[in-house]
Amino acid sequence: MPETDLGLLIDAAKAAGDIALREKARGLDVEEKPGGAGPVTQADLAVDNALREALTDQRPGYAWLSEETEDDLNRLDAETVFIVDPIDGTRSFIKGDATWAHSLAIVRNGVVTHGVVYLPEMDLLYAADLSGGATCNDVPINVSPDVQLGESHILATKPNMEPRHWRGHVPDFKRAHRPSLAFRLSLVAQGRYDAMLTLRPSWEWDIAAGALIMSEAGAKVTDRHGQALVFNNPVPQTAGVLGAAPDLHRQIAGALVYPD
Repeated sequence: MPETDLGLLIDAAKAAGDIALREKARGLDVEEKPGGAGPVTQADLAVDNALREALTDQRPGYAWLSEETEDDLNRLDAETVFIVDPIDGTRSFIKGDATWAHSLAIVRNGVVTHGVVYLPEMDLLYAADLSGGATCNDVPINVSPDVQLGESHILATKPNMEPRHWRGHVPDFKRAHRPSLAFRLSLVAQGRYDAMLTLRPSWEWDIAAGALIMSEAGAKVTDRHGQALVFNNPVPQTAGVLGAAPDLHRQIAGALVYPD
């Protein structure tokens, strides 16, 4: 048994990568989830089953929340819960791109204490524990220094650039995009981009691990309203995500329009 929760998540993420790559090599069976919730493959389900079995076997007192498991609201009574996205970026996975990830987190009383984001095909393993710093492939990482908003390079989807979201005018920053939210958060933690922003409600399994990694790398991470992120909610979503070095976070938050 791994001695630490972070070690447990790292071992599980690496095993998940082996399963996903094996299923991908076999050829993917793709189905659409009900309600327009997106595609799912046998790899998503195989990884989900393996992670649930391995993690809850090692920590039987921890509850479980995953994109691919029917939600058991008994988790709301648990002090500690695993929050997992078996494959974040399933569309990229199906297309054959490498920018998909396994996102694994442990949340205690609403706060993420351990997080791992692993991209098997890019050989990138981001990890963090609360107050312990963040790493990529065991090397410490930090967010980029504060920059002015107009000079920044931000990960955000095109709909976030609609004028209705911004005061006066849309800031003139450089925009980029990666399909996996977990990867976006990790790239900012690594200092490869200055900030990430999503204004849509965000599923907890997409962001829990990455939010801790970014925070431990020195970013301020909140929802779109500037409020601290709280996890293991009855509806497992947050009001978007905004993460950046503290002064840049302040600039972005100040430029946004806050809906009633």
